[in-house]
Amino acid sequence: MFQAAAWLVSQFYGLVNSYAGAIALVAVTIMVILTPLTLKSTKGMLEMQRLQPEMKRLQQAHRNDRQKLNEEMMKLYQEHKVNPLSSCLPLLAQMPVFIIMFRVLIGLTRIKDGTFNPGYISKTSDLYLSLDNRNEMLSLGLDLAKTPANVMGEDFLRGVPYALLVVALAGLYFVQQRMIASRTVSPTMSPVQAKIMQYLPVAFAVFQVFLPTGLVVYYATQAIIRIVQQWYITRRFYGNDNAIGRQAMAASETARQMAKEDKANKGKPDKGSTKKDETARDSAPPIQSRRVTPPKNRPTPSGNRPGRPVPPSKRPKK
Repeated sequence: MFQAAAWLVSQFYGLVNSYAGAIALVAVTIMVILTPLTLKSTKGMLEMQRLQPEMKRLQQAHRNDRQKLNEEMMKLYQEHKVNPLSSCLPLLAQMPVFIIMFRVLIGLTRIKDGTFNPGYISKTSDLYLSLDNRNEMLSLGLDLAKTPANVMGEDFLRGVPYALLVVALAGLYFVQQRMIASRTVSPTMSPVQAKIMQYLPVAFAVFQVFLPTGLVVYYATQAIIRIVQQWYITRRFYGNDNAIGRQAMAASETARQMAKEDKANKGKPDKGSTKKDETARDSAPPIQSRRVTPPKNRPTPSGNRPGRPVPPSKRPKK
């Protein structure tokens, strides 16, 4: 896997003769491959959102029976041919790609005797010859082999362009997340949670200061392509009132209102059951109390019942 990714970087470097350009083209290639999967997962997510009112009704009907609720939910998914895990596929696909690109960049710029000794690629390739016996991977005035944190630690002024690149990446993530948040309505997510989800990618961008700058270029390119993807998704799935995205938004709003009503009614007594209890209480016969022991200071009634035996110590002497 590492050799295949490094070979791709090497091939693009032979075309553009730029490290940053080669890394950016790798990002474009991966995004083109993942785009059909992204569109499919987006459609699956919208189909799930359209089922949110039905899911909410099932949760209310079977709130005390977890097993029954799971069975009914599975029937609902099968009836509408919805896969609840489809929206996670692009995210799962990104993790191995991140690991591969990280290892490739580290391998291309590994140090031996104070200079680069590139790995994973052919020693006759243009990329190998350009990196061999060098100690910098310069492109666009930046050393793509170093992390922004290391550069800023060595020389703050020299590290300003690196910091600006990370800030630009955070801005791209913020724009992308705003485009997604403007279309998404969650019935269970509070405004605070929505803000956290909106700014979480920005925090991920800040984490890039500890990774090689080449990876920052890679993710910045991907972020730009994702913004274009989100624009296309908005146009395709939300273009008219009958689009699946519009239906999903209406269903999510309905589910959110149901969640509010359920929260407002939670803890209130059931009017039907209260009235029923009052009717049963009024129609019940009165309870009569019976005194088991005779009251004090009152003689024991005479009859066939024998009296209480007198202890021998209190019997009169003859």
